[in-house]
Amino acid sequence: MSQSSGQGMYNSGLPRFLVGNEGGESRQLDDKDMRNISGSYGEDEEEDQSERQIVVGICSMMKKSKSKPMTEIMERLCKFEYITVVIFPEEVILHEPVEKWPLCDCLISFHSKGFPLDKAVGYAKLRNPVLINDLNMQYYIQDRREVYRILQEEGIDLPRYAVLNRDPDRPEECNLVEGEDHVEVNGEVFHKPFVEKPVSAEDHNVYIYYPTSAGGGSQRLFRKIGSRSSVYSPESTVRKTGSYIYEEFMPTDGTDVKVYTVGPDYAHAEARKSPALDGKVERDSEGKEIRYPVMLTAMEKLVARKVCLAFKQTVCGFDLLRANGHSFVCDVNGFSFVKNSMKYYDDCAKVLGNMVMRELAPQFHIPWSIPMEAEDIPIVPTTSGTMMELRCVIAVIRHGDRTPKQKMKMEVRNALFFDLFEKYGGYKTGKLKLKKPKQLQEVLDIARQLLAELVLHNDCEIEEKKSKLEQLKTVLEMESSLNDNQYGHFSGINRKVQLTYLPNGQPKASSEEEDYQKEGPSLLLVLKWGGELTPAGRVQAEELGRAFRCMYPGGQGDYAGFPGCGLLRLHSTYRHDLKIYASDEGRVQMTAAAFAKGLLALEGELTPILVQMVKSANMNGLLDSDSDSLIDCQQRVKARLHEIMQKNKDFSEEDYNKLAPTGSPSLVNSMRVIVNPVRTCDQVHTLIKSLTCQICRRLEDPKSADLQLYHSETLELMLQRWSKLERDFRMKNGRYDISKIPDIYDCVKYDTQHNSSLSLEDTLELFRLSRALADIIIPQEYGITKAEKLDIASAYCLPLVKKIQLDLQRTHEDEAVNKLHPLYSRGVMSPGRHVRTRLYFTSESHVHSLLSIFRYGGLLDEQKDEQWKQAMDYLSAVTELNYMTQIVIMLYEDNNKDPSSEERFHVELHFSPGVKGCKDEDNAPMGFGFRPASSENHEKQTNPGSLEDLSQDEPDRAVLTEPINIQRKSPLIRNRKAGSMEALSESNTSSRGLAYRIFPSSSRQSPEIKPSGLELLSMPPVKRFSVSYARHPTNGFEGCSLVPSIYPLETLHNSLSLKQVDEFLTALCKNGSESQFKRLKSLSAMFESHSQPSIDVDSQETPVSTPIQLNQPASKPVWYTGSPSSTVSSAGPSSPSVAEPSSNFGFNE
Repeated sequence: MSQSSGQGMYNSGLPRFLVGNEGGESRQLDDKDMRNISGSYGEDEEEDQSERQIVVGICSMMKKSKSKPMTEIMERLCKFEYITVVIFPEEVILHEPVEKWPLCDCLISFHSKGFPLDKAVGYAKLRNPVLINDLNMQYYIQDRREVYRILQEEGIDLPRYAVLNRDPDRPEECNLVEGEDHVEVNGEVFHKPFVEKPVSAEDHNVYIYYPTSAGGGSQRLFRKIGSRSSVYSPESTVRKTGSYIYEEFMPTDGTDVKVYTVGPDYAHAEARKSPALDGKVERDSEGKEIRYPVMLTAMEKLVARKVCLAFKQTVCGFDLLRANGHSFVCDVNGFSFVKNSMKYYDDCAKVLGNMVMRELAPQFHIPWSIPMEAEDIPIVPTTSGTMMELRCVIAVIRHGDRTPKQKMKMEVRNALFFDLFEKYGGYKTGKLKLKKPKQLQEVLDIARQLLAELVLHNDCEIEEKKSKLEQLKTVLEMESSLNDNQYGHFSGINRKVQLTYLPNGQPKASSEEEDYQKEGPSLLLVLKWGGELTPAGRVQAEELGRAFRCMYPGGQGDYAGFPGCGLLRLHSTYRHDLKIYASDEGRVQMTAAAFAKGLLALEGELTPILVQMVKSANMNGLLDSDSDSLIDCQQRVKARLHEIMQKNKDFSEEDYNKLAPTGSPSLVNSMRVIVNPVRTCDQVHTLIKSLTCQICRRLEDPKSADLQLYHSETLELMLQRWSKLERDFRMKNGRYDISKIPDIYDCVKYDTQHNSSLSLEDTLELFRLSRALADIIIPQEYGITKAEKLDIASAYCLPLVKKIQLDLQRTHEDEAVNKLHPLYSRGVMSPGRHVRTRLYFTSESHVHSLLSIFRYGGLLDEQKDEQWKQAMDYLSAVTELNYMTQIVIMLYEDNNKDPSSEERFHVELHFSPGVKGCKDEDNAPMGFGFRPASSENHEKQTNPGSLEDLSQDEPDRAVLTEPINIQRKSPLIRNRKAGSMEALSESNTSSRGLAYRIFPSSSRQSPEIKPSGLELLSMPPVKRFSVSYARHPTNGFEGCSLVPSIYPLETLHNSLSLKQVDEFLTALCKNGSESQFKRLKSLSAMFESHSQPSIDVDSQETPVSTPIQLNQPASKPVWYTGSPSSTVSSAGPSSPSVAEPSSNFGFNE
């Protein structure tokens, strides 16, 4: 080695040459050491080989050589008695010929920006050292096309992809066709969301494009800058210069897994928040990105081995995407170390040292035997003492506040509509939903064409059809208030057209209309618009998400105070198995995304959260139902309601018995307010006319010309809303269409809450009367008698009930989730603890139906169970299941009980009627609180399901009027930065979500509580809500003037056994399946068979060619997408199916 290069090395002032001595310490090598090392090559063959050191050379850029992981690992490697480490100086690597580079027996060399890989290859040829990482393969790793080719050749699962090469010499590889919601690359179609990656692995500008139905735009990923790793952009078109790989987007629930191999038999895996989720990098107190080690499955370990061997990289990092029940490799990074794990540093040095010794010790006659060690030491988590462990939370939640829904129905027979129905596959199921802009444009074109043809006709039937067609045309031509700039006239999230096939035409509502009924098939066209989630709805959902954290261990206290309490801690350490499902309605999906944002303390736009966190469950009727395809029972119920509400006389005793056979106080009270239904409808109609006149006068007033109402609505649009209701409510024959009452109540509720600044007269009276009518019509549409309610409820939500049953059954089968690796989890008290959360966001129909199932399905006997009787009395007094209504099921495990005992698993049922309405405070029904103690002392001692054990870590919440302030009980070390905290932990690790280990010193706390993992978190007094925890954390957030608060959760029952609930759901599913089977069988001949039997059993016109075997999943259902996943997705493309012999439906967990 030249003096100049040696001098340059020392001038740099860095300890580049490290040698290990017997004491295990490292020191800097001096010139004598270097001469000894360098001179041992060929200069003195006779030198005693026992003194010979094996030299490991580190040849990389300075930034990598001096990095903390490299230093930590090399220091440990030096502790091997016969190994010396030499770090090549960057000046030598860049400026000296390879002949002058230091000598070594084993070379660790890898490419990074600025590194001369060609010279390293030349050095390897010259000196022929043992290579830890193959150098030639590192050329391939720099090209994503080559990486994907090699992965494919090795049979490793990767996302479906296509390469777009913009190479003038190969024009056949540059065929790109871009549609609104898809791209076609060389004949391969990718629907949004899809990923666009530059072919150069050094280019980190990866874009993810979102579909218009989720809000459109794109997420732009880049190499981390400060606290950001991506930004959302409204741009929806792909890049037009450069070569790219296009690949299918994999829904990973917002988590990436990074795997680090050290040889083919060792792999360390870490999960981190996906950079595409909200673009914010979670960092610890040292500024490092927060990651948590997770367990790899046997298949993933095999993938790690394949990647390591295929790319000939002993030390190799790659990215795994866990989606649809499979793991896909999406990137191979080559040489990379884990950033901050002492356990990994120990393991890596040990594996590398053993590898070097095994390869070179015989050659140098060094006595060496490889120590045999067990790979995986089984760690058994301790039980949680007398505390019960929360295992599962299931919540069914209605969407948030929305704009008024508007609907127009018309029967159509024109061939153009039938052609459209056939074009989009309507005959397969008898139903068609059109939401895409292109589809809506086709409907608009048909409407325009028919209106042009109708100009010549003038009879009254044609006139009626003409007015409906004009309304269809007007609505479809309306500008979208939200998405104008992005999508022109249409946004599928705001408008849709449904077509339903009617084999014998539409049945008429009354006998006098039957004379005009035409023969032959027709289509029922239903146009729906409005119903968007409002800003208030987003706030409600996000705040409720924050409040929900309080139901998890360590969540007590100010729910919005600090993003690191129990739930966030569980989630950030990947011990929280979370799945969020939503029906296909835009307002429901956006509610789910906003809730997830609040629950997990995410930032930024909802679109990326929606695409990655929310699974669309519309393919098998899990959360969707077509209310225009009513089952016979519901049609009969509506007819009876119509008949009773058309009587122009005071309600008689007989009417009370007919309309409210269950004796529900809320119904009886509403009937007393109404007295005479027709007279009340007259009043309502008069008030609507008065309202439209007032709006007209406002429009004529120049001061009100440009008045902007809530959510960008104008006075003209408001007038259209009310004028349509005025026309539709009172029919031509003078009778009232009671099906419009929910719409009237919807509109007046919206305007009372959001447009009260207009100070329109009599709106409160209209609100009072329409609410009384709606309080009868809405709940009774789902059945008048108990038997009808149960029948209709089963038709709506049987798939959901089955899914809930699976969620409860599978709680202790956590094989497919991210498991925290116990060996690496020094800062986490309970690495084995896992909580499963399943959130189902849906519409009013499913919430009504599920509640009916619990109320009338026979779960418990009111006469024998006092708590259940009180719960039923409370539910009977609830008038409305408003926005954000919640039904929550919580499953606990008592680890002290025998696993086979009925007392081992304990179920609680909770309910909230959602958002508080106008003037609700005075007459709101009172429940018995959230998780109340048992009513009698002896029950506390004898009843194993008593909540006394569950709440002994908390003070008595019944007397609290302020949020629990844990700071008074828990000593905290405050950092110098305001608001940031460090807490004492045995590992001295200070990282958010890891080291906040605060325990309350409640007088009732037993010593056994500590191992339970119920870590409580102290929160700085930055943002305080006056929330009373006497009943439930969701009591408050009234800070926003336009956002009403949400009723607290009330406990319906807190001592159910899992066996009890499981038997109830099993019986219910069996009865529901039998009744639906009969119904479906009668419809089986309606259409020719176009497909395998559908599983969408909750709708009327489900086509079947053979009787549906509900306990055998279809081999390839109509919604099968042919994705790389070998399991069939039963909840749309984003959720895998887990077939289970005991269930009738296959669902993703």
